[in-house]
Amino acid sequence: MNDDPDLAAPGRSTAVIAEALYLANLMLIPGLGFLVLLVLWWRQRGQAPELARGHLRQTVAASLWAGGLLVAANVAIILLGGYDSAWTWIVVVLYFTTCHSTLIFCGAIGLSRALAGKPFRFPLIGPR
Repeated sequence: MNDDPDLAAPGRSTAVIAEALYLANLMLIPGLGFLVLLVLWWRQRGQAPELARGHLRQTVAASLWAGGLLVAANVAIILLGGYDSAWTWIVVVLYFTTCHSTLIFCGAIGLSRALAGKPFRFPLIGPR
């Protein structure tokens, strides 16, 4: 039997759900995952244990960054000639190989930290 105190950390399950919803928003159910994450954040932001509040704060902030980067990629496509331009594929490939994959990678690390009952801060984009 594992008696690791971090696995019984208060707020661990909420932290895991927040990280899973963040990843679901990026990969499986965009938009819907974000809405459910916002509802969870709205309900838990005041009374959740520190671990859960930290993961909720990080995932909401990272989701907003992800949305902003997606909008920026679309603006770049439009400014570079629209969706019929050859530049479209350059922007799409650059966005997915740098931004999107990095956000997913950080979300996977955040999920593993939440499963371990540990805090996590997204590099560069995570609030302190």
